[in-house]
Amino acid sequence: MNAPARLTPLHGQHLAAGARMVNFAGWEMPVNYGSQIAEHHAVRRRAGMFDVSHMLALDLSGAGATLFLRGLLANDVARLGQPGKALYSCMLNKNGGVIDDLIVYRLADDDYRLVVNAGTADKDLAWMRSRIAETGANVTLQGRRDLAMIAVQGPQARELFGAALPGLRDAMTPLATFSGARVGDTFIGRTGYTGEDGLELALPSTEAAAAWQALAAAGVAPCGLGARDTLRLEAGMNLYGQDMDENVSPLDAGLSWTVDLRDESRDFVGREALALKPATRRLLGLVLEAPGVLRAHMPVHTGDGDGETTSGSFSPTLEKAIAFARLPLAIQPGSQVSVDVRGKLLPARVVKPPFVRNGEALV
Repeated sequence: MNAPARLTPLHGQHLAAGARMVNFAGWEMPVNYGSQIAEHHAVRRRAGMFDVSHMLALDLSGAGATLFLRGLLANDVARLGQPGKALYSCMLNKNGGVIDDLIVYRLADDDYRLVVNAGTADKDLAWMRSRIAETGANVTLQGRRDLAMIAVQGPQARELFGAALPGLRDAMTPLATFSGARVGDTFIGRTGYTGEDGLELALPSTEAAAAWQALAAAGVAPCGLGARDTLRLEAGMNLYGQDMDENVSPLDAGLSWTVDLRDESRDFVGREALALKPATRRLLGLVLEAPGVLRAHMPVHTGDGDGETTSGSFSPTLEKAIAFARLPLAIQPGSQVSVDVRGKLLPARVVKPPFVRNGEALV
């Protein structure tokens, strides 16, 4: 018997707004509040907000925190030269597969905030605890399920955020991209998953509904998982479980830029496996050049061998079907390929993601 879906602190707000709810990674989440395309355009043109409380914030602190994270993650937290900076990284298994992708913020010396995906949160926590025990790291790890998280995204996101939550304006205003600030038990990161400017807010669960209502009153549109997926696809951002997983190397998932090999003495989990198995595929974008819809797991035929789509959807911004595809290394942007769409071979153009950033079509 399946366990009942978990509810975020904003569940009542979604129901009151008439959201269509679905089970996502064991959580009952809004997929849309009406028109998914309208929600997508709201983020590209003004501002939208997403309940991302199903994701998990982790606080890692202690004298050994920096050393531990340098061995845990493929990207190097030593690059975070001053408090407030953030980076994106994969956490790998010993075979070089991706356990999860995450954001890590350095809050102070040996004090970090990590944000991991909902579907992998329990697995991530168990893996990190096993690594702490194995390495004897002098750290404390805490999962913060007492927090709710709201992502506010779009060209007017920061302006409307400041108007809605004036008590946080002073902390928000100076933030550079990919940085964050802690205000008591509230945290603001200038990060996102849409290809637009914006903020991700973590705050005590008891304060979430009031913040959501204030943002809505300021003109920030509630948006669901449907728009979040088309936005991140347009922005060239991977989705865990589709574009990479524990059996896929970041080198084959378009994430080689997140693997920092500069310090030869840094022995992170998976480094040896990556050295023994170079990339065998490239993750590139496809734009369908015929009527049709692209989805995951569609065969792609090229003159240099076959590949497969990993994510696909209709792009509201481009008004065309787009996808990510894992393709032979010889394939370059500008190539023409064929995609097997329900038994029909349809033409597609290979492009380098992102498709759209900051409201501008790039392909």
